[in-house]
Amino acid sequence: MVEIGRRLGAGKEAEVYEYGGLALKLYPSQASKAAVFREAANLALLERLALPTPRVHAAGEYGCRWGLVMDRAAGPSFAERMMAGHRLPCLEEMARLHRDLHERPGSGLPSLKAPLSANIRRTNLLDAASRDRLLSQLDALPDGDRLCHGDLHPWNIHGDGEDVMILDWLDACAGPPAADVCRSYLLIRPVDPATATDYVDTYSRLTGLPVADIMAWLPSIAAARLAEGVPAETESLLRLAGLTPAAG
Repeated sequence: MVEIGRRLGAGKEAEVYEYGGLALKLYPSQASKAAVFREAANLALLERLALPTPRVHAAGEYGCRWGLVMDRAAGPSFAERMMAGHRLPCLEEMARLHRDLHERPGSGLPSLKAPLSANIRRTNLLDAASRDRLLSQLDALPDGDRLCHGDLHPWNIHGDGEDVMILDWLDACAGPPAADVCRSYLLIRPVDPATATDYVDTYSRLTGLPVADIMAWLPSIAAARLAEGVPAETESLLRLAGLTPAAG
């Protein structure tokens, strides 16, 4: 039995520990078993696409928590590299990686629109009229069949050059690249609005996808994020969704 080593990092959804020469991603004790196996299945599907993703080795219970054993990422995160003065090169590299994902089919993965619609429906921060309007806007946006990460930001890309690795594939889905890039914008924006804008511009310049097509997804994606329970972002998300935060 391999012993769990030192903690390598932590995010909103899980913690990552050394596990011999591999990494062990442990979800909170209350996390569903289904979520662990969903990410394992996503990573298994991605193995055939020749992308810089970790190979999953096992899924199971580790110290009363569900987790995944996978390849360990090398090097610092892109966020750390950016803070060390490599902001523009990292944005360029992230955009290229994102483009490479979007060139692959999302076969076998759920539709990107499905979780957006479900989150808009289940948040209690929208009144009925606003919910119906946002759902109609989402329905009018184009579908797609490209591989989308669903949670790509500088904190879950590690390494450099040949050693780069993209992590956190729980939300992988099939959809239009514009929506996936808009989600990245929304995740980066609370930490660094200028970098979020620069990232959209960089991806647009690299791929030819118009910025307007990317930002057309913002109301739907902002409204859906309300259901994720990030109180510090609630007021901003309501505004980005085209709503006015309640007074008081």
